[in-house]
Amino acid sequence: MAKGRLQVQVFRGDNYTPVSKSKVTITPTTGTSTKNIELNTDSSGLTQEIELDTPPIEYSMRPTDQIPYGLYDIRIDAANLNSQLIKGCQVMPDRVALQNANLTGTAQRQQIIIEIQPNVQVGKYPPKIPEAPEKPAPSGPSGFVVLPEPEVPQYIVVHAGPPDSSAPNYTVRFIDYIKNVCSSEIFSTWSDSTIRANALCIISFVLNRVYTEWYRGKGKDFTITNSTAFDQAFSFGRNIYKNISNIVDDIFTTYIKLPGRKQPLLTQFCDGKNVQCPGWLTQWGSKYLGDQGKTAPQIIRSFYGSEVQFATAQKVQGIPMSYPGYALRVGSTGIPVRTIQTYLNRISNNYSAIPKVAVTSTFGTETRNSVQAFQRIFNIPVTGVVDYGTWYRISDIYVAVTKIAELRGEDFEEEGIFYPPIAYPDRPVPYIDYPQL
Repeated sequence: MAKGRLQVQVFRGDNYTPVSKSKVTITPTTGTSTKNIELNTDSSGLTQEIELDTPPIEYSMRPTDQIPYGLYDIRIDAANLNSQLIKGCQVMPDRVALQNANLTGTAQRQQIIIEIQPNVQVGKYPPKIPEAPEKPAPSGPSGFVVLPEPEVPQYIVVHAGPPDSSAPNYTVRFIDYIKNVCSSEIFSTWSDSTIRANALCIISFVLNRVYTEWYRGKGKDFTITNSTAFDQAFSFGRNIYKNISNIVDDIFTTYIKLPGRKQPLLTQFCDGKNVQCPGWLTQWGSKYLGDQGKTAPQIIRSFYGSEVQFATAQKVQGIPMSYPGYALRVGSTGIPVRTIQTYLNRISNNYSAIPKVAVTSTFGTETRNSVQAFQRIFNIPVTGVVDYGTWYRISDIYVAVTKIAELRGEDFEEEGIFYPPIAYPDRPVPYIDYPQL
């Protein structure tokens, strides 16, 4: 047996309120030597990271009928909240699996059961029904607004079935949706460039659905489905992987487009094992190209053509202040530093492990220590630097714990800092130093 790692984090509801002293019981469901493990969450809602048995990594490096991950059931119990049973958490070899649990409360406590669906590479999923990659923009009496440029939504609504089925809808954060789909569609053991290429295709696909109002324009009450025949695999409540999460944090606003087109390309793909799809990315084909040392843009252009371009959405809905265009580190000064210091102080009200800092507009060692504590809690590389991914993760947690998303479009002040409305139609867009693809 190989080894993988697992960490569980427990929240109350969907606003990142951590639940301490939760009892977490991990039970293997496949043939391993692992016995039941009982853990407790700390003040940040985190368990310790533990090592678990998994199949050998070779099972995920070539097409095979072997399941390449260990399967574990996770039960979470917390005072005055419904218990939750997550069935089939998938732990990959040599990777860290991250399992979040969002607990709710009712007058009569009950057990909520979440069943994680198999990864697409080993499950039975219908192949994608081909579509025209360019969609007409919404028009006519539908009432939908045509955006001047693609934007990253704060939330999307995922329909848990084909478009015309009577299935539940799940409202999820956009970035969490991308991490979920990446973890459902491919293996986290693949190379970073392969994961990055697949993530860019997943992002571009869903942003096409958002930009064209593909389902809303047809009278549907959702953004996208989890049917692989029409869209992309999504398993509500599933675990993700630390390396996938970090990659998505870096590129979640980047999409693929054709020259002269605003519309994100509808980047259809298939597995390349059971289904072949000329002109589309094949997941196993992208894996082999990554093994050869190809970069994500090289992988993508090998499937969709050398003319495709990469663009970045300049607006992330629900975030009060955009990334300033440069990383903040010891020695940085100005309003962006003051903003991060204010955000971290508010977040520390919920996460006592994050030390409060003086709001000085100067990034010193005190601020670096606070950033590092935040990065540890939310499984970001612990650098003490506020780069692109860290900026938006801090902003997202701040929005959640303060619920300032309800104030979109309004001016407000906190601790003497003025935050303008989220939309800046008359302001130039700054150059942003994005991570290399």
